[in-house]
Amino acid sequence: MAEGSNFQSLKDGSDADYEFTCTPCSKDNIREEADKYCPECHEYLCKTCTRYHGRLNATQQHKLLDKNDANRGLHIAGTKCQYHTDRDIEMYCKTHDMVYCTMCIATEHRSCNGVNKIEDLSKQCVTQTEIQALLDETKNAHDTVKSLTVKQKQNLTAIDKQNEACEEKLDDTETKLVEHIRKLKRETAKCLNNKYSTLKEDLVSSISVSGRTAEDLKQTTEQLHMIDSLNLEQQFVRMKLMKKTVKDANTFITEVTAEGTKFIDFTVNKELADITQVNSIGDVTTGIVDEQIVKQRQYKIKSTKKINVKLSNDNLNCYISDICILPDGTILLTDCFNTKVKRLNTNNSVENVYFDARPTSICCVSNSEVAVKLNNMKIQFFSIGSPLSKGKTIDIINGGQFGLTMCCGDLWSSVLNGVNVYSTSSKLVKSIDKDQNGKSIFKSNVQHMAATSDIVVVTDRSDGAVCLNKDGTVIRELRDSRLKDTRGACIADDGTVFLCGYQSNNIVMFNRDGHCLRELIGKDFGLKKLVNMCFDGKRNRLIVTCDDTNTLFVIEFDC
Repeated sequence: MAEGSNFQSLKDGSDADYEFTCTPCSKDNIREEADKYCPECHEYLCKTCTRYHGRLNATQQHKLLDKNDANRGLHIAGTKCQYHTDRDIEMYCKTHDMVYCTMCIATEHRSCNGVNKIEDLSKQCVTQTEIQALLDETKNAHDTVKSLTVKQKQNLTAIDKQNEACEEKLDDTETKLVEHIRKLKRETAKCLNNKYSTLKEDLVSSISVSGRTAEDLKQTTEQLHMIDSLNLEQQFVRMKLMKKTVKDANTFITEVTAEGTKFIDFTVNKELADITQVNSIGDVTTGIVDEQIVKQRQYKIKSTKKINVKLSNDNLNCYISDICILPDGTILLTDCFNTKVKRLNTNNSVENVYFDARPTSICCVSNSEVAVKLNNMKIQFFSIGSPLSKGKTIDIINGGQFGLTMCCGDLWSSVLNGVNVYSTSSKLVKSIDKDQNGKSIFKSNVQHMAATSDIVVVTDRSDGAVCLNKDGTVIRELRDSRLKDTRGACIADDGTVFLCGYQSNNIVMFNRDGHCLRELIGKDFGLKKLVNMCFDGKRNRLIVTCDDTNTLFVIEFDC
């Protein structure tokens, strides 16, 4: 967490009313006028505390400032590197857009571009707009983390009660059984205990991280309110560190949300009717409650419309290969032919960012970051802001193959006959193309993908798609003879899966259990060569893109 100034300069209106009061004394509800300021401890000191400050081994080397000089921002409070705590932050790396100490630069960033001393950078003030934007984002992240903490504590209480219920079932069963069952009871109780302990330990640890994250965000808010008191160089350092704090908090929020709610249960073995044949009392299971499951909706088309996404500086007709909708409802498009990512605003106006290679696919990484797959064998990350801001890149294979999604913190990228799963640090986690018997999972070339918290639907240019678990195992296949050359896939908030056929010019729906519901639109609807789709839950509509067209097709449903 970045350090903050925390200047104690507010008057409280008491009889002894000083502009600057001693920080240590104030902790004992004593108001003493400050004489000095320590930029390393971020504390104002009265004359008595100044003397003690100079005597302690830990603080006697601290350089104290006059209180008024501190208030005018004439000092630079050296911010220590989080990796080398004995060194000050002095350098900026443009490649990673972060500040570091000289040791970090020498060991980890020697090959990076745009490495400069902070003091050599142009002196640009942090704008009030930027401060307010980060304040808003910090508040949102802080509120979300607090809500997550409440939910996690409720989850912990719930599994405590569930564990008690399991133990009661276990005891009730025990009274009905003989010595053989008691032996099995001890074994099963041990299994229950281990799994419960693991669940509880995980939740307690996660709650602890939530608390620390909330406190970090709270401190970031306080520091942002005081940032105007720092000089320009220190404003630059602090803003970078505080942005990282918020980014880390959003990543944590995404990871915890993706994990869902844990549970523990005990089920009595039905074979206990003949105890001599029984080798266990029951099964202890843990898992995650799918809180997203809602009642199956009836999708009735209310209206359709078209949105032109061609820009005046586009050299070719648009080929919108993929669509991504951010949590706030913003729509991002990959225009493969014009090598752009386009942002569709609420008034249907379009803005764009250029790439050096063709973008084939796009997906959300967090609330504030997306990943774009490029045909130069890279994935480019960029932050959602105004304008869109490019971040790091990672290397992959088959970047020209359509298909990219995020599941459980990893990036799933289509290759010719399967899927490669990468960590966000570019490590290849696993490749998915064959089942346990060595048989090919997919019928044909893999195309687009859609994911929920723990499943991924992958189309394969045949008569449907394959539904995979987060570990890469096959859950089921979604097939219908009306689909020809299936390309696009998306999942609605009720679990409904939409698949579109490039050659069959149609969209077919499947329920969350994999059963085909019906054909939403047929070939007589008028859409030709469908490429991909995205479900917009906020506006209750389906956005469809077709081959070599400048238009998005929007299908709106009745509520």
